Amino acid sequence: MPRALGQIDEHKSRAILRAAAELFMEKGAKASMAELARRAGVSKQTLYNRYPTKTDVARELAAQRAEETVAPLAADMDVESALAALAEALIRRVCIEGRGVALRGMALLSPETPELARVVYDAGPGENLRRLAAWLDEQDRLRRLSVPDPAAAAEMFTGMVLGHGHLRSVLGLPHPEIDDVPSRAREAARRFVRAFAPE
Repeated sequence: MPRALGQIDEHKSRAILRAAAELFMEKGAKASMAELARRAGVSKQTLYNRYPTKTDVARELAAQRAEETVAPLAADMDVESALAALAEALIRRVCIEGRGVALRGMALLSPETPELARVVYDAGPGENLRRLAAWLDEQDRLRRLSVPDPAAAAEMFTGMVLGHGHLRSVLGLPHPEIDDVPSRAREAARRFVRAFAPE
C-alpha cells in the first residue's frame, strides 16, 4: 500500500537510528551524514528529510534511549521494584552493552562540538534525571518516600547505581565484571528506599 503524501516510513526511521547508534559508537561525533545514509541503506535525501542535521539525529537517538531507560518509572510497580528496574537498565546501558564507547567519542569531541554534546546530554542523561526527579517528587507527594530535594536525590541514585561507570566509559577503561546485574540493581534500590523512607 503506498504511503500518503508526507507520511513517514517508520522502517526507514528505525534503520537510520540503528545506523546512527553503530556509527556514533565507532566514530563519535566524527560520523558523517553521508556515512549514516549509506549504513542505514537510505538516500541522503531521505535522511535529510527526517533529520536535517547530525544534531537532530543525535537528539532523537538520545531521546529514544532515555525513554527506554526510564520506562520502569511508568510501569505499575512498587517503589523499590521500579527503582531496581531503572538501576538494571542504567547498568546494562552504561557498563555492559558497549555504549560507553559512544560516551567517550562524544566527550573527546565535545570541545569542538559543544552544541551536539549539550543536545545529547539534555535529550538523554539529562532527561533521565529530570524524569527520575519528577517521579521521586511524586513518590514524596504520595508519602511512599520522603524526598525533600528530588533533583539531588535523582543524582544520588544514579551515582549509587553507576559508581565510576561513566568515568570508566569516558576514559575507555574496562568495567569490573558484574556477575549478577539484577542483584546489584536490587541492592542499590533497597538502600536508596531505606535512606529515603518516610519517617
